[in-house]
Amino acid sequence: MGLAGAGAVLAAGAARLADDPPCRIETFEGARFTVCAYRPERHELRLAWRDRSGAPLRTLARLAKHLGPEADSVRFAMNAGMYEPDLSPVGLHVEQGRLLRPLNTADAAGNFYLKPNGVFFVGNDGRAAVATAEAYARRTRSPAWATQSGPMLLVGGELHPRIQPDGASRLVRNGVGAGPDGEALFVISEGPVSFGKLARFFRDGLGCKDALYLDGTVSQLWAPRQGRRDRGPALGPMVVVLDRG
Repeated sequence: MGLAGAGAVLAAGAARLADDPPCRIETFEGARFTVCAYRPERHELRLAWRDRSGAPLRTLARLAKHLGPEADSVRFAMNAGMYEPDLSPVGLHVEQGRLLRPLNTADAAGNFYLKPNGVFFVGNDGRAAVATAEAYARRTRSPAWATQSGPMLLVGGELHPRIQPDGASRLVRNGVGAGPDGEALFVISEGPVSFGKLARFFRDGLGCKDALYLDGTVSQLWAPRQGRRDRGPALGPMVVVLDRG
């Protein structure tokens, strides 16, 4: 290929990146949210919890190191399902079709156990979905990737029955919503918000029918093209989305 042809390829690649930003800022009800999209036809999604030695990754910086050269293809990453003090998943965790932690249907205190809780999962076809834990338990096919958290923010377009419209608890929070074509929208608030506002943003701002709360207080985002890699408390499971090669 000549220099002119190579230049055209580079220009086309740059235009594609400009037209397909990994994350964007949206404002809803006076609050700012960062929205990062996973699209199965363009991107690859993985979950990560431990490094090759079996130790928890703990931070987005260690996730980047764990990925090695693949880190150059990362669109974004953030904390995924909730975790125990030892950073192990509280509930279901599946990586590359391997069940590392089973579905947790126990009753206990805390956000994770505020039923219905739910599962974010990606099938072998790359399509993403969010379902209540009860609905997920009725599935007959195993996913390629899955993480459990709680509570559900939206179920069939309806807010979780225990979520107040705009409760007093305000935290930086993140969650994930499912789209109609197997895509997923990951959201992190840019300031403290209530559960209700986050849920309404998924429904009224993004058009999601099903959405799952991932966490608050610990919520962190790595968005390389935005020059952002948050620091904070140690993390358990993380989700990472990469450009396809």
